[in-house]
Amino acid sequence: MQVCKGEHTCRDSGSLKGKQGRSRFMAAPATKNSFNREKFKQILHYVINSSCHAPNVGKTVLYKIMYFAEFDYYELRERKLTGERYLRLEHGPAPSHFDDILIELEREGKVSQFEASFHGYTQKRCISNKEPEITLLSAEELKHIDSTLAKYSNMTATQVSALSHIDLPWMATEPNGEIDYELVFYRDPQTSVREYEQPISP
Repeated sequence: MQVCKGEHTCRDSGSLKGKQGRSRFMAAPATKNSFNREKFKQILHYVINSSCHAPNVGKTVLYKIMYFAEFDYYELRERKLTGERYLRLEHGPAPSHFDDILIELEREGKVSQFEASFHGYTQKRCISNKEPEITLLSAEELKHIDSTLAKYSNMTATQVSALSHIDLPWMATEPNGEIDYELVFYRDPQTSVREYEQPISP
């Protein structure tokens, strides 16, 4: 069966073999991008500021909120939010510049990091000390980020990691490899955020 992906050409979903009808380690061309570091920094601070008082939101949940914000946005808009590189780690996708930028935010006094206990586990958490700058974000992007927060910020690290593990971009990438944004167009309905038109049969 073929499905059409907006401006993308029709792709044969039958070519994705293996578990649940798709290859876990299929080759995909790297998507060219340029990383907007300051925009990522603003989004990360905004996400921390919006979710830091929720006891379930530690570093793992922040990783996944950032991942879904970026990959869901690409599936919906066919353009990147920041162009951050996400890696396929054992416990799910992780943004490659996260730690460096979090340290920058901490040095600037905008956020603080600390450890806390949550359901018997030690959790690495962040709290916002200042209102975030959002000068690089459009109203549409802020609305999307707010929607992402509403969808994922109530999940525990276990829940949101499990969801990321059934997302095709993570599944189809080699361990420790960079996740290609183009793989969002192969998602199944469990994680897809876009409605696609089915081609009319001849």
